[in-house]
Amino acid sequence: MKANQRFSTALQQLVFVGPAFVFFSIIVLVPFLMSMYYSFTEWNGVTSHVKWVGFDNFKQIMVNDKDFHKSFWFTTRFTVTEVVISNVVGFGLALLLTQALKTRNALRTVFFMPNVIGGLLLGFIWQFIFVKGFANIGELTGLGFFQLPWLGDAPTAFWALIIVSVWQHAGYLMVIYIAGLANVPKELQEAAYIDGATRWQSLRNITLPLIMPSVTVCLFLTISWAFKMYDLNVSLTQGGPFNSTQSVALNIYEEAFRNNRYGLGTAKAFLFFIVVAIITMIQVRVTKSKEVEA
Repeated sequence: MKANQRFSTALQQLVFVGPAFVFFSIIVLVPFLMSMYYSFTEWNGVTSHVKWVGFDNFKQIMVNDKDFHKSFWFTTRFTVTEVVISNVVGFGLALLLTQALKTRNALRTVFFMPNVIGGLLLGFIWQFIFVKGFANIGELTGLGFFQLPWLGDAPTAFWALIIVSVWQHAGYLMVIYIAGLANVPKELQEAAYIDGATRWQSLRNITLPLIMPSVTVCLFLTISWAFKMYDLNVSLTQGGPFNSTQSVALNIYEEAFRNNRYGLGTAKAFLFFIVVAIITMIQVRVTKSKEVEA
């Protein structure tokens, strides 16, 4: 009897999970394992000749590849800035749009809409805004903010990417934070107000601890989005000026598909995967430890 039950359970798992596992293996697992192998080789991505070089690719990346170091430093700065600002703006919008506003549903839709636009199209739209739109506004108003060389100078190009990225992601984070705020018991907040707590004290000591699951999700998403930024980087700045805004993802693409050094490119991707995985695991572990129940 037990043997029949085990067989039935195994058959159900095979039928329902098997096809998904096969597709996952073909699309994700096998390419990942192959890229790990190619990271230890010298290959141009076209010919059948693959030369095993061991850890030479990794040594070259760590010691001699200044462009990769520069792109990694830019990506780190971009990630820290984008994660902080996006979450602050998203949480602020969520606080605002959980109030009794007549237009809050319309405003939620408006703030969420930029997330629907693809990164490439979004980059081209904002490229036109920075180059043409801001220049025209600057001529009409004389305001220095609109007359800056937004995509022509390294510092302003960095902040241009930040502005567009925050504009795109804040609305999505807002929805997650709204869901978290909706689960905060109103009785606790009312009791805090009765006891004389200010809005800031209630927010810091009651609201924030209770929405930590939402914070965990939002931080995880924004860290992964920022580190993997590629399409917005390509369409808005192309890594310029002078590779000052080249992300790691764009650097990997250039190495593998333009320089035809597929082995070196996959080695960079493998190192990048390890770094991002470690950072996200630490972040999830830290924020999970701060989660509380009402």
